[in-house]
Amino acid sequence: MKRPAGLYLAYLFQFLIAANILIALSLGEYSQVFTGVIGLFLTMVPAIATRKWSITLPWQVNLLIAFLLYLHVAGEIQGYYLLYYPYYDKVAHLIAGITVSILAFAIVLLLDRFSRLNLSRGMIVGFIIIAAMAMEGFWEIYEWLFDTFLGTKLQHGLDDTMLDMIFVFIGSIVVALIGNRRLQKFSKEEITDKLVVPREDPTG
Repeated sequence: MKRPAGLYLAYLFQFLIAANILIALSLGEYSQVFTGVIGLFLTMVPAIATRKWSITLPWQVNLLIAFLLYLHVAGEIQGYYLLYYPYYDKVAHLIAGITVSILAFAIVLLLDRFSRLNLSRGMIVGFIIIAAMAMEGFWEIYEWLFDTFLGTKLQHGLDDTMLDMIFVFIGSIVVALIGNRRLQKFSKEEITDKLVVPREDPTG
């Protein structure tokens, strides 16, 4: 099956993340190397999930994940977070809110299908927002830990942290509204059918 052209753009962002890891390594910035390696691994999770659990995400989601992680890795290693502060940081958090919310939407629908939770539309939409804000909370803890113990400068005061959370919240609201509209138009089964890779018939 022919791969969408947009998927190759995701591969490009993966390559750029790898290039930034090498730059950080050459500069001896080992905390940034660690961040880059984790980011590169996370871009591969959709492919791993497809092989292991027979689920797949639209190529647009793969592209969003790779783009978001590239923004973060390059933002730290190339100094874009400081060079274009606060705009770069807030755009990155907005995209993070959108990306995490889309993933949360897909995950909760798959859980609903395979665990037979029979969640209502309101519960699914609420989960999208809660998941995004929970992830943002963990992210801010990660930034604080790195700043405290590794001497990085990821956080810039309470106002910066609150604005980060607000931009993630805005992204989650956008996805929640779109998800709610999709659930009004299509059944949960119709949406999840597009996320499940059909298994080949061994007798066919």
